Amino acid sequence: MPIESGSCASARQAKQKRKSHSLSIRRTNSSEQERAGLQRDMLEGQDSKLPSSVRNTLLELFGQIEREFENLYIENLELRREIDTLNERLAGEGQTIDGAELSKGQLKTKASHSTSQLSQKLKTTYKASTSKIVSSFKTTTSRAICQLVKEYVGHRDGIWDVSVAKTQPVVLGTASADHTALLWSIETGKCLVKYVGHVGSVNSIKFHPTEQVALTASGDQTAHIWRYIVQLPTPQPTADCNQMSGEDEVEFSDKDEPDGDGDGSSDCPTVRAPLTSLKSHQGVVIAADWLVGGKQAVTASWDRTANLYDVETSELVHSLTGHDQELTHCCTHPTQRLVVTSSRDTTFRLWDFRDPSIHSVNVFQGHTDTVTSAVFTVGDNVVSGSDDRTVKVWDLKNMRSPIATIRTDSAVNRINVCVGQRIIALPHDNRQVRLFDMSGVRLARLPRSNRQGHRRMVCCSAWSEDHPICNLFTCGFDRQAIGWNINIPALLQEK
Repeated sequence: MPIESGSCASARQAKQKRKSHSLSIRRTNSSEQERAGLQRDMLEGQDSKLPSSVRNTLLELFGQIEREFENLYIENLELRREIDTLNERLAGEGQTIDGAELSKGQLKTKASHSTSQLSQKLKTTYKASTSKIVSSFKTTTSRAICQLVKEYVGHRDGIWDVSVAKTQPVVLGTASADHTALLWSIETGKCLVKYVGHVGSVNSIKFHPTEQVALTASGDQTAHIWRYIVQLPTPQPTADCNQMSGEDEVEFSDKDEPDGDGDGSSDCPTVRAPLTSLKSHQGVVIAADWLVGGKQAVTASWDRTANLYDVETSELVHSLTGHDQELTHCCTHPTQRLVVTSSRDTTFRLWDFRDPSIHSVNVFQGHTDTVTSAVFTVGDNVVSGSDDRTVKVWDLKNMRSPIATIRTDSAVNRINVCVGQRIIALPHDNRQVRLFDMSGVRLARLPRSNRQGHRRMVCCSAWSEDHPICNLFTCGFDRQAIGWNINIPALLQEK
């Protein structure tokens, strides 16, 4: 009878151990599953303030994490057993394993590598599982805090800009590539006034600080100042727009876009001619804004200049030159004679008109692609957004580096800051709208699904801090503007 070698005996013993352990593992799994089911039944029987859908989601996710850790634990035990077996063989009989020389140093290296891989797998699995839980919970929270209130449908092409009047009655203004600007009742969603004085795309709309006057910038190389008179209709009960049919986001095609012909915006009063036309640019006027007091206006153009005008006389006061490429946006300070302009040259510039005799300029460098907008906030801060997928918060007293940087997964379009609460709204090319605080902490994402949210690129956002119904508005290439109610105290509490 042949005598069994020591190596074969060791291998057989290791195999028997693995087999018996495998059986014990299966028995353990069965008992663990029964215990998990019992725990689930006990949890479901307890009182909880969480909605049942959230509790079920959390239970399922925690169950997945437990199963992942259990599998990894089993793999870890198997690896350790193999390492022990190899060590026994190496110490007991020789140094040949599968025909190759394996020193103790090599064995330790292999064991260390295996352990390192296992550790990395554990970390990756844990991160993925916990991220899924946090993401799921934040989505549910965001839907409770950020609610769609009203959709404003009536334009025949994409909407570039949205703005809220600063005087009573408070109305919403939209500027569209269909050559028109529309004024809306925020409460009812009805079109109140249509401005048709431009012969090119209307790229920007801003309201006068004290009068019922609007300032629009256009691709026809002009900016228009025009007066409107509106009478708000009686608010009607609105259907609940916040019911969701599911959590899955879906892709939309052009056929899903709202039909501008069906809203009846053509039957609202029409303004056909401006009070004043500002004509000094040699290219598209991409944006315009009022200086504090409303006696002067600034425009930004693709001709690489910004112009400062006297509103009463329409005369050009200053031509602001220095940008190397087309301008993308301009914004004025709410209380001081300061202007900021952004450009495709990856910079934005601060223009100071507080001293009547001179005006100074400071250049901010920090982005690596087109700066799509730069806006003032409270104090001495400016927030800039860029196609390089970042948003930066700057201190005007220190231009060398930003005090906060927000990194996103998509190009950022015209941003807006809720000055009183210091919340930044970021509209993106990928149809998302995200909310951040001034230190760069993400607060929420506006809901976007098959029933609500934008279906194409979101171009602009605007806060209305005092309006009781809607305090954030967004617009996009899907030809609609949307009014949102953001529960700011709850939002800040979640942070």
